[in-house]
Amino acid sequence: MSNQLKSISVFSSVLMMSIPVQINAKKIVKKPNVVFIMTDQQFAEAMSSRMGNEFINTPNMDQLAAEGVVFSRAYCNNPLSMPSRSSMFSGYYTHQTGITKNNNKNSTDNEKYKQELPNLGQYFYNAGYKTAYFGKSHLSYDVNSLKESGFELANESDNDSVVSQDAVNYLKTKLKQPFLMIASYTNPHNICEYAREISGRTQKYSCGAIASPTESDVLPPLPVNHKPQLNEPDGLAVLRRAYQTQTGLFPVGEFSENDWRKLRWAYYRMIEKVDAEIGLVLKAIKDAGLEENTLVVFTSDHGESAGAHGWNQKTVLYEESVRVPFIVRYKGKITSTNTDKLVNTGIDILPTLIDYAGLKIPKNLPGYSLKPILTGKKLTKWRDHVVVETNLAQATGLVNGKIPNLEARMIRTDIYKYCVYSHGKQRESLVDLINDPGEMNNLATNPDFKSVLIQHRALLLKFGKEQNDPLVAKLLENNVQSIEF
Repeated sequence: MSNQLKSISVFSSVLMMSIPVQINAKKIVKKPNVVFIMTDQQFAEAMSSRMGNEFINTPNMDQLAAEGVVFSRAYCNNPLSMPSRSSMFSGYYTHQTGITKNNNKNSTDNEKYKQELPNLGQYFYNAGYKTAYFGKSHLSYDVNSLKESGFELANESDNDSVVSQDAVNYLKTKLKQPFLMIASYTNPHNICEYAREISGRTQKYSCGAIASPTESDVLPPLPVNHKPQLNEPDGLAVLRRAYQTQTGLFPVGEFSENDWRKLRWAYYRMIEKVDAEIGLVLKAIKDAGLEENTLVVFTSDHGESAGAHGWNQKTVLYEESVRVPFIVRYKGKITSTNTDKLVNTGIDILPTLIDYAGLKIPKNLPGYSLKPILTGKKLTKWRDHVVVETNLAQATGLVNGKIPNLEARMIRTDIYKYCVYSHGKQRESLVDLINDPGEMNNLATNPDFKSVLIQHRALLLKFGKEQNDPLVAKLLENNVQSIEF
């Protein structure tokens, strides 16, 4: 066990012994309820409040956006379900949790994670909250271990209508304590099955099928960044060929432009389906008279490329894959606004929620509480970058008989995004997100941007040292020399 995990493990034990289960009832009444709503695989702009409703209509997400604080530059910690969720529920980076892939729940890494890191449910249960979890888990925890780890009531389901019914029923009960309720939805993750169906396979949809587009339906256009990035890092080019085999999980290599447009049309329909389910939960909160004392958090575990740069699904570090919707509503307590503060949902959500619960934020959590932003306090200082981690380990095909374990780190500053990959002759990318929001032009080899490149290498190296991420030094070794496949 690493020294860092040892210190975290010791803290976990102290936490469970130091926070009393019973808290003075008068104080409990003043604590907000928390409803945490999460979709799966939704990119940040995929709401009608962001895109307009020509191709998508999401009235319930739009309602949250109109009534809450919208974080327009919120990034997941890792663009893959299990690593991302493990971060959100523990408040630690992926390399700290040890969950870097969609591991089997009984793996050694998952067992360490469960035993050594306190999670969201434990914090709130020990603070006197009622706790419930409904829906997709994709954590190290099954139903029984969720109940053992702070969630008194848990029902896993990948059917979104079941999730809503469980959540609505829970909200109808007369809870005398403040509560934390998770409503974790599957859609629009069913887009994975849709992509395979276009390729000729018969697929089942956990949240119900969607209709096929008719001649009267207007298909959305291809994204303006549909083509691969100019001077794209070698690792991504190799991975694209490995991912996109017709017999693999990502069979989009032979998609026509019309196939991609159909996929985007279907993706928006799946978001509309989950938006309707979210509407049921918001209505139940209102009907129960809980709006004024309920903090509602809405986000997604990661994004979906939906044809950007020729990609389907996630794990890559392009904006559509890593930037997520993130809205916080607390009626009467926070003012509706948009903020462009850089946020990492994987490490910032947990300290924010335990701050609102009136708990002291553990010093060794790497994230920030967003409460000062939400309450409109003037900030004298905020972070100037966020880091995203990924292990692109889902390829099922072979290139030259071998697929290396391609890992990467990304750092986003106010203007630029820098990425570095573990393999390839050209392993870096640098894009100007102000002038090139579609990330079409890799500036890493442009001599005019050499100083910017060096600056971002230094920032990432500093992160690696501060957060004890040994991969960073390896990625930047010898000023990023080529590492062949």
